[in-house]
Amino acid sequence: MADSAPAPAPPTVETLDLTYLFPDRTTGVSNINLSLPSRSRTLLIGANGAGKTTLLRLLAGKRMAPSGTIKVSGVDPFKDGLKGVTYLGLEWVLNQIVRTDIGVDELLASIGGDAYPARRDELVAVLDIDTAWRMHAVSDGERRRVQLAMGLIRPWTVLLLDEITVDLDVWSRSQFLGWLRKETEIRECTIVYATHILDNLAGWPTHLVHMHLGAVKGWGKAEEMLAEVDREDTGDKGDGLVIGAPGNSRLGELVLRWLRDDLKSRGPRSQHRRAPEGKSYAVGGIGGYGLEAKTAGREAM
Repeated sequence: MADSAPAPAPPTVETLDLTYLFPDRTTGVSNINLSLPSRSRTLLIGANGAGKTTLLRLLAGKRMAPSGTIKVSGVDPFKDGLKGVTYLGLEWVLNQIVRTDIGVDELLASIGGDAYPARRDELVAVLDIDTAWRMHAVSDGERRRVQLAMGLIRPWTVLLLDEITVDLDVWSRSQFLGWLRKETEIRECTIVYATHILDNLAGWPTHLVHMHLGAVKGWGKAEEMLAEVDREDTGDKGDGLVIGAPGNSRLGELVLRWLRDDLKSRGPRSQHRRAPEGKSYAVGGIGGYGLEAKTAGREAM
């Protein structure tokens, strides 16, 4: 009797002293250590340029990290491939096919919708998509809904999201976040999500990662980190930085404190020789839907 196939590795995300330099030797991220468990929903939090996009692209295998510094589902995402890993970032959003005169049904079929009809129909309902839309004639928010359905129809085990809900209205975003939460509750999958929009996220993340200047200032279980909000805020020293407002969620209040303290400790941006996050997209690949070309041997170690 033939041996059964080995069980798939759990969808964990781990980094060990991860440091990445761009080809011009400027720093992308430095000394990052994370261990995100299966079924976790992690928010990457940080100001613009904190390193969130660079980290997500490294986790997605879009850039080659030093050997042994990244494991996604137990393997190196660049060297060993990314079966079951979906990354939705800027190049995916800018893919030009979704701006041409093509119907939603055609688009969804082209990326596997007919192979996963139940999942396709569920996403169409959750995102309130009209399959009769022509993509050249929809609004930005409607286009983003279709793009999300396209990216998520094929079942994934690790989902990496880089600020991809900005065009959704409040209701659509709420329904989408609820669907993502349900996914992690009913099957073995893991989400890492970078966003600045905190609406409807109270109670959503299981873990938080606080990034600043390419490094992780702190990370852990969300409830443990949110306990910081319950302690007295000692960071307000009358320096004119506005923080807090009645009605903020605990998550919103925590993020505001983090960003205020980061700004105060950083000082003017011009005094730091860090590469802008846009450099994460500067090398190779046509972008979107897993079609990026790899550039082995050309990345800085």
